[in-house]
Amino acid sequence: MRKMLALLLVFSLTVFSADVVLAQDDATSTEQVDSSSDQSGFQMLKEKFIEGGWLFMSFVLVCLILGLAFCIERIITLNIASTNTDKLLARIDESLKSGDVNGAMEVCKSTQGPTASVLYEGLRNAEDGPAAVEKAIVSYGSVQMGLLEKGLVWIALFIAIAPMLGFMGTVIGMIGAFDEIERVGDISPSIVAGGIKVALLTTVFGLIVAIILQVLYNYIVSKIDGIVNKMEDASIALVDIMAANNVFKK
Repeated sequence: MRKMLALLLVFSLTVFSADVVLAQDDATSTEQVDSSSDQSGFQMLKEKFIEGGWLFMSFVLVCLILGLAFCIERIITLNIASTNTDKLLARIDESLKSGDVNGAMEVCKSTQGPTASVLYEGLRNAEDGPAAVEKAIVSYGSVQMGLLEKGLVWIALFIAIAPMLGFMGTVIGMIGAFDEIERVGDISPSIVAGGIKVALLTTVFGLIVAIILQVLYNYIVSKIDGIVNKMEDASIALVDIMAANNVFKK
């Protein structure tokens, strides 16, 4: 399901990028449209994208496509990984009160999310005492945290390189504008302003992409922090529940 949604996002954005590239041929006619006519924000954004040049704009768009794909995959995964820890602990406590450790383990196995997996590892080592339970919880908790953070490094990469690509496009565009001035031999406002506008558009879109991905990245990190905090609280509560129900006594 997660992969299907991510692929759907990539496909839709790829179609958009193809539409933008094809619309490059119609840029001249688009510029002749009456400025007083009503335009949607999407249409205006697409026109500015075309004006910025397809070469560096395409790289920025690829960063947006891949970055959004990773973000949406992480958001869906983390939402699935969220668990009602109070309800889970109550069911485990109910099983342990009757002395059914295997039943408590089955409760964890039937519950989705990293918290249930960590608690399962703790229950699985109940016969070896509280120290073994805590060690298993810490060790497996580190593994689960690594899985939660999977893909974040790629999102951070796209956040970093999107504005860099924009700046590179701006620098190259400025060089082109000065080459045009040198060729014409005149610093007319039309030549300078047009070249600078086109050059700066790449930076604008690079910053827009970075801002969008940064907001999603911070949401993902906060979501991971919330899951990890619940995992730690549930782990501590599990040890207390096991001790209260005399699970460690042989």
